[in-house]
Amino acid sequence: MGYVDCLETEVRDTTFATEVKERSRVNFDRCYQCFTCTLGCPFCFAMDFSPNQVLRMVQLGLKDKVLQSSAIWFCASCQACATRCPHEVDLPRVMDVLRQMALEAGVQTSETCIPSLHRTFLQSIERWGRQYELGTLLKLKLKTGDFFSDIGLGLKMLVKGKLALFPPSKIKEIEQIRAIFRKS
Repeated sequence: MGYVDCLETEVRDTTFATEVKERSRVNFDRCYQCFTCTLGCPFCFAMDFSPNQVLRMVQLGLKDKVLQSSAIWFCASCQACATRCPHEVDLPRVMDVLRQMALEAGVQTSETCIPSLHRTFLQSIERWGRQYELGTLLKLKLKTGDFFSDIGLGLKMLVKGKLALFPPSKIKEIEQIRAIFRKS
């Protein structure tokens, strides 16, 4: 089912847009679908819905369709869309909230690795206050069961010193970071 079809047939959640606005603190009512976000998105080619379509579906309350889309997972939060937006709509912040809502709702998506990476990445930040790449990669490999597809690249990175063998020392303000996670 394409974008236009879902606008006509999907069930609408009238509280969805309000919840996304409150959680993201982004006023996306100012979006008038100029497509600037989509034209500037380097990952749009891989998304099932373009960034402007995702935002429009949020505005229309198409919660299930949005939370099941691959677009929210392919957004790299590069800020290209937000930088170019004539109304300064922070779409990456909205996408981040949508990813979190999808995780909270236990939504199954065809993009199984990306949500796992998202969770694992955030767990590393919460634990160490910064990213521990090797630990994140190992946990991701255990979660996905994909142990050998990129082992050559991993070994190259280890040899060149791009992956630390041991976790980083925790930062001094680790409790402040954990407080942020508890709040959200």
